Amino acid sequence: MTFTITVEPSGRTFTAEPDESMLAAGIRQGIGLPYGCKDGACGSCKCKLVSGSVTHGHHQPKALSADEEAAGYVLTCCGVAHSDVVLESRQVTEAGAFPIKKMPVRVSTLERASHDVIVLRLQLPASDAFQYHAGQYVEFLLRDGDRRSYSMANAPHTQASAPALELHLRHMPGGKFTDHVFGAMKEKDILRIEGPYGSFFLREDSDKPIVFLASGTGFAPIKAVIEHMQFKGITRPATLYWGGRRPADLYQSAWIEARLAEMPNLRYVPVVSDALPEDAWTGRTGFVHQAVLQDFPDLSGHEVYACGAPIVVESAHRDYVAQAGLPDEAFFADSFTSAADKL
Repeated sequence: MTFTITVEPSGRTFTAEPDESMLAAGIRQGIGLPYGCKDGACGSCKCKLVSGSVTHGHHQPKALSADEEAAGYVLTCCGVAHSDVVLESRQVTEAGAFPIKKMPVRVSTLERASHDVIVLRLQLPASDAFQYHAGQYVEFLLRDGDRRSYSMANAPHTQASAPALELHLRHMPGGKFTDHVFGAMKEKDILRIEGPYGSFFLREDSDKPIVFLASGTGFAPIKAVIEHMQFKGITRPATLYWGGRRPADLYQSAWIEARLAEMPNLRYVPVVSDALPEDAWTGRTGFVHQAVLQDFPDLSGHEVYACGAPIVVESAHRDYVAQAGLPDEAFFADSFTSAADKL
């Protein structure tokens, strides 16, 4: 027996098996529900349960609190339907979902971008086209069955010249995967990936000005979106706020400066939270999400695309909606949850 899941206000429907999460069922059938980690840790897939019966698997209280659950909210990534269900989710997109593929990739280059960031470039099989939206991510399939997620930092059109992916990896000391990347990994190693995943990509049917908010390697998917905008000739006003603890954490500022010279509608505001005297930093300081509020006290006519540490994404969502009038449906995010966040 299967259950019918209806998503309002789009009216799109799909079916779910009795033991299948609603998100997995939607992905399987090409329905663009919003999501991020798929592990009950980030809350990106949270939506309102209009009718029907849903039970949840393991999830983090920060992703769905008891009060939110009591108020009728569900996480589709770990929510299983026990009847026909109606959900309210305004971020369902009509954009066709690209097929999810598993494929081998070869490490082509490992470039140290800062003391704790490596830019990893992967060569894709020439015989197998890999399609994705700028802003989406892939998962590395580790030998023990674990997975690690990283966003593409290059836009899809770059595949035309050479089928390759650029990923930005921050070292998590003690991390099973990044210890290997920063230690033993070498060029020509073969890895396995699966994707594309994620609902973080530019909504091109809008003409609203954009605020991009990145912390750390949250810059990677935003870099891909900016590349995509330049390629497509999208001239919506956009301001990138990129935050790091020290200036060196803004590891591709030169790439941004080059784009600024070519994209007159793009602005860049770097923000450093813990600058030391030897940094000789003369730019903005403090928390990056608050710098946006200082410059944009009214966000009611904007869209915000936020990526990076969960605390930054969560604080931005809360404050921009509550203090700056940002419509909830105009906030798009990819919260970079680590393996530790998912425990």
